[in-house]
Amino acid sequence: MALWGPDSSGPCSRGPLEEAGAAAEEREAPAAEAAAAVAVPLDEEEDDGRGLLRWDGFSAWLHCVCVVGFDLELGQAVEVIYPQHSKLTDKEKTNICYLSFPDSNSGCLGDTQFCFRFRQSSGRRVSLHCFLDQFDKDLPVYLKKDPAYFYGYVYFRQVRDKTLKRGYFQKSLVLISKLPYIHFFHTVLKQIAPEYFEKSKPYLEAACNDVDRWPAPVPGKTLYLPIMGVVMKVRIPTCHDKPGTTQIVQVADTHISVVLSTVHEVDLFRCFFPVFFHSQMLWELVLLGEPLVVMAPSPSESSETVLALVNCISPLKYFSDFRPYFTIHDSEFKEYTTRTQAPPSVILGVTNPFFAKTLQHWPHIIRIGDLKPAGEIPKQVKVKKLKNLKTLDSKPGVYTSYKPYLNRDEEIIKQLQKGVQQKRPSEAQSVILRRYFLELTQSFIIPLERYVASLMPLQKSISPWKSPPQLRQFLPEEFMKTLEKTGPQLTSRIKGDWIGLYRHFLKSPNFDGWFKTRRKEMTQKLEALHLEALCKEDLLLWTQKHTEVETVDLVLKLKSKLLQADREHLPVKPETMEKLRGHIDAIILALPEDLQSILLKTSMT
Repeated sequence: MALWGPDSSGPCSRGPLEEAGAAAEEREAPAAEAAAAVAVPLDEEEDDGRGLLRWDGFSAWLHCVCVVGFDLELGQAVEVIYPQHSKLTDKEKTNICYLSFPDSNSGCLGDTQFCFRFRQSSGRRVSLHCFLDQFDKDLPVYLKKDPAYFYGYVYFRQVRDKTLKRGYFQKSLVLISKLPYIHFFHTVLKQIAPEYFEKSKPYLEAACNDVDRWPAPVPGKTLYLPIMGVVMKVRIPTCHDKPGTTQIVQVADTHISVVLSTVHEVDLFRCFFPVFFHSQMLWELVLLGEPLVVMAPSPSESSETVLALVNCISPLKYFSDFRPYFTIHDSEFKEYTTRTQAPPSVILGVTNPFFAKTLQHWPHIIRIGDLKPAGEIPKQVKVKKLKNLKTLDSKPGVYTSYKPYLNRDEEIIKQLQKGVQQKRPSEAQSVILRRYFLELTQSFIIPLERYVASLMPLQKSISPWKSPPQLRQFLPEEFMKTLEKTGPQLTSRIKGDWIGLYRHFLKSPNFDGWFKTRRKEMTQKLEALHLEALCKEDLLLWTQKHTEVETVDLVLKLKSKLLQADREHLPVKPETMEKLRGHIDAIILALPEDLQSILLKTSMT
């Protein structure tokens, strides 16, 4: 679908880069004028010239934008929701209110950015457009939208203001989205939030109108995104990209203000710096889906650290719940802090001292101080017993009785320590640490991938006249036997109890999620191979040897197969689909006219 095209002013032959540049120049006008020039009544659902309805472009990126302020009588309150037709339940609004402000003990003066994640209310109608869902299939598994959750990206400002009763100006600009593009949305907020706090509503309307003109978030395409006089150049990764590489080219261009090398990654080394001696142990805890709490002094530190933990097992997806910033007001507070059952598989980021007491029964707690630039080698933080954690003021460290399965890799620690001594930039340190985690995860997952691939039936067993064969069952003990010859020792220098780690992993939510995903992909591959087998048959000749009832049954089954291929985005070549449609048409035309009309009608419904 072409999302860049002529606007209402007449023909346009400029490319996306020129369009973006032109849009940036137009934004030099005052925000109020810009808003007036592009504002369209919200109840008008007109086509904007790109084949999209009003606000469809905006909805591809964001659910809505909220402004949360502090009311002396009500406390935190949502002051603005834009676009005004955006729907949020009362429960969602309450969660946004409390999650958009730091806890009072954080003492965040000035500007603070952080991220939160919250459950979508049950019963909400899915409003994502079908044409956007097709982009999801091309994303890496860890960037796919989770239909049950929203992300909130926050820019919070707290400054002294003697004219206000409270003595402080406190306000948050919050972007609510289904997309986990942390770095991208934080960059967007940096561009628009400071000026919004000065210029208020007209500026916000103008910024939202800019977003509505953006091209869709298509994975693999270089996108030029203008917003309020700035043009951002981004590329969303695809599932076909080589893990650990960036595909965007850094080319100097006068039109472009910001080039983002990543849309979703955080500064990994900065987040792990306080506890990097235990990076490998934390990788194990995340891989196994163990309950984990990050206690931090502010929402910025808590959210960045939780996101770094989730990111450390990439390209494996973390399938359990995680909350970059969690408060005592959260709707899941009771569910996650109860002592009547074992702590759930979730990673929580908290800042309120109350949690030091409430979550004392959790098995693994990371206590971090302020995330300062990594300028000196941190003291080796020892793993401490949980009984030593009394308050949030306890010393930074990892509080757990967990014994890692693998021996610690001293090489990576020496490499990072050397980088600190040589004042290597944090970005470069993050590249080293990310590569280390990637190689560790790949060494772990390759034997599993190899075994699961062996569960696939042979192609010669696929018959066009029978249902596709089933995958063989995953047998843990059979898999364990493969590790002796084709285990992680082939690709990793790390020694230890790999077998024990696998046994634990096979009982975890991450294995369950990973295997369900792989099983679905392989089942779809079998369906696609079955369609190809059908295409190679002379179906018309088959109908000549069978009754009309059997022929009609075949046509209906073939049509059902085509619908399934479209609906589930099966990996079928377009020419295979066309050939199958041709087969169906030829069979229908060979039938009596009364049956032809009935079958043609079913094609149209």
